[in-house]
Formats: sequence, structure tokens, C-alpha cells
Amino acid sequence: MQTLSKTAGLIKAYDLESIQEIRDYLISVNQTISVAESVTSGHLQAALSLAEDASRFFQGGITTFNIGQKCRHLLVEPTHALACNCVSVDIAEQMASQVAGIFLSDWGIAITGYAAPVEGITDDRLFAYYSINHRGNKIQNGIIETASGEGLEVQLFYSNEVLRDLARTIRSHMHN
Repeated sequence: MQTLSKTAGLIKAYDLESIQEIRDYLISVNQTISVAESVTSGHLQAALSLAEDASRFFQGGITTFNIGQKCRHLLVEPTHALACNCVSVDIAEQMASQVAGIFLSDWGIAITGYAAPVEGITDDRLFAYYSINHRGNKIQNGIIETASGEGLEVQLFYSNEVLRDLARTIRSHMHN
């Protein structure tokens, strides 16, 4: 039988400070968030679910790995999706907007990219595009790049970068 202590390392791998900041802000303004993921395989959802009283601000999420599922569930534009292997800033924007609508949340976050090399596409670097949407408006887009690494390591790196940027975005949103 496995013990729970073996999962403690994974929990510590998430940026708990950013998660707490996101939680505190969203609860204080009575807003919610949802997530659409591909490359991070649900890690953003898992990270947000770790916050105390997560159900007060986290609506849920969806993980879609291929073009067919992104088109079906997140209504990404199929011609563009096929042309870019479903990895572009436009795809991330569409995913963020749609997930917020699906889950009726104020905020939507999405990420799509590569956690492992793909011949002819990723060359010597891995990358992911992400988008942050608030009430139907694109707030922030970005690209995260890293050298090759193990899949889980890359997924956690991407997840924490998005969480940090979301916390910064929320911080600046509070002052506007």
C-alpha cells in the first residue's frame, strides 16, 4: 500500500504562494475561475484545487489533448488548429474564452504547447502559449519557453509560470 507522504513532493512542487494570492483575491471580490489545459495535463486544476475553500472560487476545468477534442469542447477554429498543431496564442485565447463560458466563471485560463520534443516543431526548445481572460476580455497572453526536460518537470514549470503570471495579473487588476 502506498502512503500519502509520497505525494507530498508533488504538492510542494506547486507555487502555493501564488495559489493563495489568487484564492484570496477571487474570494474577496466574489469571482470565480476555470481552466482549459492541454500541455499541463490538469496540473493547473490540481494546483488551484489545493487552496483552502477552493470550491468558493474554482469552478473546474477541462483537459483536451488533441485537435478534435479542442474543436469539439472548446470550439477552437479547426482550420487554424490544424495549421498550427493546435499550439498558438490564438488557440490559447479561444480556449480561455470558451472555458469561462462553459463553467460560467469570471476568469478563464488556458494553456497549450509542448512538454516533450516534437521533431520539426520544437527543435531545441519547448514552449507553451497561455491566455488569461476576464469576463470575455483578453487580459494577458504569453509564451513560456524552456530547454528540454522531463515531461512532469516541464508541466510543473509551465503550471507555476502561469500561476505566477495570473497572481501578477490579478494584483495589477486590483489596482485598476
